[in-house]
Amino acid sequence: MGQVLSELFPPKPKWTVDQIPSLAGKVAIVTGGNTGIGRVTCKYLLLHDAKVYMASRSQERAEAAIAELKGETKKDSIYFLHLDLADLASVKAAAADFQSKETQLHMLFNNAGVMTCPMDMITKQGFDMQFGTNVIGHGFFTKLLLPTLLATAKTDGTVRVINVSSNGHIGAPKGGILWDTLKDGPIRNKKLGSQNAYFQSKWGNVVFAKELGRRYGDQGIVSTSLNPGAIRTELLRYSPAWMGFIFGGLLNDVDPFGAMTQLYAGTAPETASMNGKYFIPWAREGLARKDTDDEGAAKKLWDYIDEVTAGF
Repeated sequence: MGQVLSELFPPKPKWTVDQIPSLAGKVAIVTGGNTGIGRVTCKYLLLHDAKVYMASRSQERAEAAIAELKGETKKDSIYFLHLDLADLASVKAAAADFQSKETQLHMLFNNAGVMTCPMDMITKQGFDMQFGTNVIGHGFFTKLLLPTLLATAKTDGTVRVINVSSNGHIGAPKGGILWDTLKDGPIRNKKLGSQNAYFQSKWGNVVFAKELGRRYGDQGIVSTSLNPGAIRTELLRYSPAWMGFIFGGLLNDVDPFGAMTQLYAGTAPETASMNGKYFIPWAREGLARKDTDDEGAAKKLWDYIDEVTAGF
């Protein structure tokens, strides 16, 4: 309970975006980079001289955001990468497109996500929209990019993969995931509501990050997850009006607070040795729900993503 309150009412940050080191020569991907936390993440990566790929579903919205960021930062090294996380064919195409352009990838910010969307929304392949986007889409994208990440780590020592979760992961069902609710059908609609669907997807983000770290930490991949904090973003667009009314006073500005914790995980020299960790606002190490350390559950999730993406 103490950490939950500390996450809702964080102390003054000891680390700020001004402490991001030079990222000259570094390549980053930010999923969902055209709006909210992702856009602010792109902004500060650019300001510190990274080469940034904004991975987004809408080319029109992404190009508008890129034009704005170029004006704000006076930096030009930002590019659109088409990625629809709710369509596994698009995920595969996005990874191939990136790998046709770049041989290195130093930072992968799995930032995009959907929250409490209507239950009739499903992915192109028929998965629950929240789990399919937040977990399966990002998991598949990360796995496809592993050859590039590992090659970069060989020459640079470490690379970072940052998975944006939420303190909502503590509300996931017992065991984390109701496996028979992940595909569309009567069981899903009977057993799952939009809020629980969100909670189990965020639990999945933490578990995937920890398993990635277990499997590849000794090869230079630093895999972390985090709660970015209570931030004023478009993520609340599907939430009921009462939620915005009650929690509106707790919400913090997206710039810089929304991006602060993931930028800490992705760029700070001290977090290069924190593989498998979970961060909380603002830029602090925290503890995820205890069962996110369950290696059996992590292997099941890893294998499940392999299984459902095998045909792509």
